[in-house]
Amino acid sequence: MELQPGGAHARVWAPKATRVDLVTEPDGRATVLKGEGNGYFSGAVPGLGDGGLYRLRLDGRDTLYPDPMSRFQPDGPHGPSQLVDPHRFAWTDQGWQGRAIKGQVIYEMHIGTFTREGSWEAAVRELPALADLGVTVLEVMPVSEFPGRFGWGYDGVNLFAPTRLYGDADAMRRFVDEAHRLGLAVILDVVYNHFGPDGNYLKCFSDDYFTDRYKNEWGEAINFDGPNSAPVREFFLSNAAFWIEEYHLDGLRLDATQSIHDGSEGRGEPHILTEISRTVRKAAGGRATILVGENEPQHASMVRPTEEGGCGLCAIWNDDLHHSAMVALTGRAEAYYTDYRGTPQEFVSAMKHGFLYQGQWYRWQGKRRGMPAFDVPRPAFVGFLQNHDQIANSARGLRLHALTSPGRLRAMTALILLGPGTPMLFQGQEFAASTPFLYFADHKPDLAGLVETGRAEFLTQFPSIADPTMRAALPKPHAEDSFTRCKLDHRERETNAAAWTLHRDLLRLRKEDPVFAAQRAGGLDGAVLGEEAFVLRFFGQAGGDDRLVLVNLGRDLTLRALADPLLAPPRDGAWSLLWSSEEPAYGGCGTAPVEQPDGAWRLPGHAAVVFGPAHDFPTKSDDAGGNTTPVIVVSKRSANDRRA
Repeated sequence: MELQPGGAHARVWAPKATRVDLVTEPDGRATVLKGEGNGYFSGAVPGLGDGGLYRLRLDGRDTLYPDPMSRFQPDGPHGPSQLVDPHRFAWTDQGWQGRAIKGQVIYEMHIGTFTREGSWEAAVRELPALADLGVTVLEVMPVSEFPGRFGWGYDGVNLFAPTRLYGDADAMRRFVDEAHRLGLAVILDVVYNHFGPDGNYLKCFSDDYFTDRYKNEWGEAINFDGPNSAPVREFFLSNAAFWIEEYHLDGLRLDATQSIHDGSEGRGEPHILTEISRTVRKAAGGRATILVGENEPQHASMVRPTEEGGCGLCAIWNDDLHHSAMVALTGRAEAYYTDYRGTPQEFVSAMKHGFLYQGQWYRWQGKRRGMPAFDVPRPAFVGFLQNHDQIANSARGLRLHALTSPGRLRAMTALILLGPGTPMLFQGQEFAASTPFLYFADHKPDLAGLVETGRAEFLTQFPSIADPTMRAALPKPHAEDSFTRCKLDHRERETNAAAWTLHRDLLRLRKEDPVFAAQRAGGLDGAVLGEEAFVLRFFGQAGGDDRLVLVNLGRDLTLRALADPLLAPPRDGAWSLLWSSEEPAYGGCGTAPVEQPDGAWRLPGHAAVVFGPAHDFPTKSDDAGGNTTPVIVVSKRSANDRRA
């Protein structure tokens, strides 16, 4: 639906119908749309202007339907569609050039729980703090219209209509405009693998939107490659371009791409994900864009260039790294954590190579997992300790700080935020939010019962949750309390200042230190130092300008023999302590000297320390001839030096 002088122009794909009328509200005036002979109906609608309400009638029947490409649903997915003029908003971001994936820090957020008010307007007030923290990209969970009073957004049914729950269409535009003013990119989580079970009227227009040729655990699979799939592909490609053009978004996060089935490649045609990549970049008109994929089997082809047969996405979630970290931090290896041990070698391998499984046998699924990814650029791997799914999958929605020790969590946070991949935080993680993040979905009673049962059955893959007493205590997804309990209290930035300071300082170190900021392939190596300890050496491009990250998730560890070249001091230099997770400002207990008088190194337990080269170090004479030998010195810089 587009505005034009004196009214609007409508066009809809409805091959299942022989006649389509557009009915305006509240006057009930009907306009017959003319069939184009290809399943589309179109025509001018006099008098329908910005803000006007309308529905569609098929074959003269009494039932009226919302527009499949409605720009807004003021009364929800079952109500009338509203015409929205995309040009009425006064954008101020004309100089914004977008962001490429390298160098970014992603922040996943759910607008409905990000603030107490749960609105775009309230979210805008918190953006300056995120910019100060060091976040550069906001990843907004799905906002396409869905039924009920609350939900995660993955049951969307009106893909072109931002939900009325968070504000009107221009409220979302103001959010994006202000984010750009603060230097924050915004990408939107979109669901192109299924539609929600309530409020989806697409089958009334055409059965060809869906297919039974593929299995989909969330509903009917989308028909991207079967008979009459061309208009279906056009629908989704139009949606991808729509968010970039009409809302100035900087890219998309594509949900569960393993369930976006498309056999077009077998016919020599591009995969729908490849076409989405090209469509988004074309719609951006020269602005840099970011496309992130969630792909459970971790297919590296998602992020390979389209000219090399890949899908052309910029980045992909690294579940392997998360799963290994969870096992190391909690000691639990149930369900899909079964094939991870949380060992130092897993972390060294994840930092060097991205995915841990690149084609090996995966016991949990009884098949091979992944594909070779050794040549994939480091920024293409999105690393995280928390996200919406993984927090909710702890049954009570507990945050990670409630499941492990403070020292271990600080050390692992340092690994993720300084690592060569692209780090991602989940809302509230930055200040150790006391609020949980539960699975919540407000559905009508019969559907709510099915959703509750399905959710409980999904969680039984965890033997501990399958215990009858635990299962009985699971929060009900449709309970309003399950939603309201998840709303963040941003005053905790002050009450939990240690966690905030930890994340802020690490992100500043990541950004300002040229070695950590490089994210270059082959730029690091690592070694196991103990049962729960390891070292990573980040190589600077300038000779000797290296960084050393030591992580010890176990007890204090004394290294009496330093028989690993990765521990050797920089050329003609010595090591100086740049950062420690045991800083009192982070809630730590202080950092004792790492080097002992006898030359041994003592690594503090449950801690991470970062070293850089010290250029002014003491020397001692070895002989009367005046030859000097550098002494390894690990000295602590002041907080002011560290942040300079």
